[in-house]
Formats: sequence, C-alpha cells, structure tokens
Amino acid sequence: MAHSYVQVTTATDSRAEAAELARSAVAERLAACAQLVGPIASTYWWEGEIESAEEWLVLFKTSADRFDELATLITEGHSYDTPEIIATPVVAGSMDYLAWVTEQTEPGERDEAIAEDDQD
Repeated sequence: MAHSYVQVTTATDSRAEAAELARSAVAERLAACAQLVGPIASTYWWEGEIESAEEWLVLFKTSADRFDELATLITEGHSYDTPEIIATPVVAGSMDYLAWVTEQTEPGERDEAIAEDDQD
C-alpha cells in the first residue's frame, strides 16, 4: 500500500518556541524532520485589525497518517490562541527520502538516545 506524505507548517513568535515544537515532533516520531525558517515578516488580520509581526516558520515533514497527532502536539505546545497548522500534500519526491520519512515516523518505541537525552 502506498504511503501519503504532507509538509505541515506553523509559525511562532520566537525561535525558542519553534525549536521546541520541532524537537518535540521529531522526538515523538510525529515528523521525520522539522526545519526552522526565520525570522520572517508576517502581516495578517487579527481581531479586526491588520497586524505585523516577526515570526519563525516551522516546516514538518511527515506521513499523512501522523497528521492528526502532529496537529494536536502543535496546538498543545503553541502559545497562539489560533496557531497556523496547514498540511500540504507531497505530490512527488525522492523515493529514498520518502522511505526515510516513513521509517522515521513509524509509531512505536522512541530511540534510546532520545529517551536518554530527555532525562538530562
């Protein structure tokens, strides 16, 4: 059975929060990879006003079947009332890379190295 993949994006107001979301998602195997981009300049409507802010973008690479759990992790770990959580389907990609994404996002036991790191 063929796997489906998505790139999930969110934005935060600090590099530290972006890094924590990225690390948590990868540690929980909800994303194979998470990349931080920023700072970026964002302009948006919020509560009837046009706002501008400096933000950090996080790009998560994952399998489509892990999206719901990843969205929950982002929502719970995010400081925004309404965080951006957008999943864009991956329509093509390197077969080797996508196989790696599948392998890294398989539910199951966390790696011992991550478990040990969490204890520090």
